[in-house]
Amino acid sequence: MAEDELARAERLCRQRLRENPRDPEALCGLGAVHQAHGRYDAAAESYRQALQETPNDPAAHRGLGNACYLAGRHAEAAQSYQRGLRLRPDDADAHNNLGAALADLGRLDEAVACYREALRLRPAFANAHYNLGNALRLLNRLEESVASYREALRLRPDFAEGFTNLGNALRLQGRLLEAAACHRKAVQLAPEFALARNNLGLALADSGRFTEALACYAEAIRLDPNFAEAHRNRSLVRLVLGDLEGGWSEYEWRWRCADFSIPRLRQPLWDGAPLNGRTILLYTEQGLGDTLLFVRFLPRVKERGGNVVLAAPESLHPLLARCAGIDRLVARNGALPDFDVHCPLLSLPHVLGTTFATVPAPIPYLHADPERVERWGRELAAIPAFKVGITWQGNPAIVYDRERSIPLARFAPLSRVEGVALFSLQKGPGTEQLSELSGELAIADLAERLDRSGGAFEDTAAVLRHLDLVITCDTALAHLAGALGVAVWIALPTVPDWRWFLGRDDSPWYPSVRLFRQTREKSWDEPFQRITEALRKAVAAARGGRSIAVEITPGALLDRIARLERETARGPAPEARAELDDLRAARDRALRPRAELTAWADSLRAIHAAIDQTRETLRQCDQSGDHGAHFVTLARSLIRELDLRDRLRSQIDEGLARDRTRAIGT
Repeated sequence: MAEDELARAERLCRQRLRENPRDPEALCGLGAVHQAHGRYDAAAESYRQALQETPNDPAAHRGLGNACYLAGRHAEAAQSYQRGLRLRPDDADAHNNLGAALADLGRLDEAVACYREALRLRPAFANAHYNLGNALRLLNRLEESVASYREALRLRPDFAEGFTNLGNALRLQGRLLEAAACHRKAVQLAPEFALARNNLGLALADSGRFTEALACYAEAIRLDPNFAEAHRNRSLVRLVLGDLEGGWSEYEWRWRCADFSIPRLRQPLWDGAPLNGRTILLYTEQGLGDTLLFVRFLPRVKERGGNVVLAAPESLHPLLARCAGIDRLVARNGALPDFDVHCPLLSLPHVLGTTFATVPAPIPYLHADPERVERWGRELAAIPAFKVGITWQGNPAIVYDRERSIPLARFAPLSRVEGVALFSLQKGPGTEQLSELSGELAIADLAERLDRSGGAFEDTAAVLRHLDLVITCDTALAHLAGALGVAVWIALPTVPDWRWFLGRDDSPWYPSVRLFRQTREKSWDEPFQRITEALRKAVAAARGGRSIAVEITPGALLDRIARLERETARGPAPEARAELDDLRAARDRALRPRAELTAWADSLRAIHAAIDQTRETLRQCDQSGDHGAHFVTLARSLIRELDLRDRLRSQIDEGLARDRTRAIGT
């Protein structure tokens, strides 16, 4: 309704109410005017007054429901819609609106029933098809959701919201090209639609098209500077690309997102200043893996001179009690002691200004229960084999799980490596695959005996101490093994979780981690071929198998690895890949895991990238016959870069003066 029409309607309603203050029709009309102006409380009051006069008016009940819904009072809205529907059961709009209120209350199955009733009454009801699609998507009934969205769009082809939510459902199915096309259609229909640009960014990021995703998030933020989800999503792309400074700061927007809720505490957030005897409350967030990863920062907080209280899930208390930097553990959702400042656990990297060079890695920083270590040691020592623990399935409730989890059948070749004994550490979802593959996979299932008392990971941590290796998908077990200093190989999808970054086989978090990444989307063939071959070499090395002894300094070894990583990253290079795997195995055998190795490897990669760029520019100058001042400047730059590489190699050798690598190749 246009502004002048609204003004005229309001004048007429108020004139009638002056003549009869209890005129229900005028009261309902005034309620509609208030609602159109966004005055939802006033609208609700007008509808209530109307219902005092005509309590059996279904339209007034629906109007009151609409006003309450728009005011965010969804329970009251649902009650009003239900009262109206008892009076007029064939009101399709009321059924649709009731569904929306129930959906916002989390009662999704009831919402679906309401939308279906609205569609039974009015099959061509585009909004009801759209709302049904939303509810089905939230219930993870994605095929049905897609069908509902498509029907809504058939009835209403210019429905931008319908296109972007169809794109969201397709993205959840992994149909990323189709998802991106739907979001682009939404942007075409509504260029100022910031949400559609954000959703397009998500589809592009899932496809590994990070530069395009960043552009989408930037445009969404330009349209809506306070768009928290776009800021949060941009931070995740920055982090996976290794832009820690930009990523950490923008990751703080997560607390303004609908799926996050920072505790309401009267004390201020900690800004990293010296504590000077004050008490700081730190608290966990998100999953168990994040807790295991980020408790590494607690000693750094303790160094600021205060008392550290950590609020964490009680199941983790026994394990965390053996972690440095904690003065007191309390339940995450329990009563809190007195404290002066507070900080979420995943905000510590931002507050402490963490870079790759300053990631705290005092491995191990988690420790298993000594009594359990001794008990499991007696049992596992009796097995004369190269002992490998495996997990393959994450939490299926997490959207990302479809990409990170791996069919157990992929691990079958590992059980056929001579001298290897596999142990299942998998608990919960995924364990059903053990019986399905009982005839194809030789594996001992330990999971049923693990962590049945004492707390989460208590037995698991003790078992890990007696394994030669852990091979897993991206789960909390990977973080546990890394924090314990246990050798762990992680198989990752083409687009990994940001915590593993891109283009590297190691981790700045854990020196004992080795990463095996997919080279083709959704295909585990190549990474598991490499894992199997690497496992054969590890078993041979553990047995003292034959090898070619070559004297090489640690600096030269790490330099050659960095060089080969550049070569294999540019495309298929089977010989370089084989040599790279051999050299990495030699590194893992000869060099004790330590934080400095990761920092040196990062520096060598950066130097080789600069050398390659300078050489390529020199080549282009030579081809064009440009041998002037620019050519000379480039040549001098190349000399400086090569000198820098040689100095770093010497620095590495000095830092690892007692380490020498002698077994390279097989």
